[in-house]
Amino acid sequence: MSLSLYDVSVPVFLSAFGNLSKILEKGRAFADEKGMAHAELLEARLFPDMAPLTAQIQRASDTAKFTAMRVGQVENVAMEDNETSFDELQTRIAATVAFLKAVPAHSMDGREEAEVVLKTGQGSMTFTARNYVLGFAIPNFYFHVTTAYALLRHKGVPLGKMDYIGRI
Repeated sequence: MSLSLYDVSVPVFLSAFGNLSKILEKGRAFADEKGMAHAELLEARLFPDMAPLTAQIQRASDTAKFTAMRVGQVENVAMEDNETSFDELQTRIAATVAFLKAVPAHSMDGREEAEVVLKTGQGSMTFTARNYVLGFAIPNFYFHVTTAYALLRHKGVPLGKMDYIGRI
């Protein structure tokens, strides 16, 4: 039996969101324990021109949703990108997880060679669905998840590799 585009994307995203949710909770608990304002973590950036923690969660969410939309032809659920608290980020993750869980596994069947066009401010990029999932969506998703982890770790939140990877 071969792996489908669904198998290599949606379950992977779901697992990572479970870990990301726990990482955020550890961040909140750390801030509370240290008497740190939540905004110090939520607005943290690795460098001034990089997006803050809140945007990293939003971009991971968007990437996962857009994968289902672009490859599985599932209708997107709009989210406003206005989260400013740990609770709101957890709600965003929960809504993204609910969206992904509703994606039919068969929606991506046979779509490996389908054209996916990604429009950006600099123009557009065209992929096959396979190349989009494996070469763009998954790396982009993990870029934002990893950056969220790194931001919290940089601020002193006691996280380790197993918090990021999760327990299988």
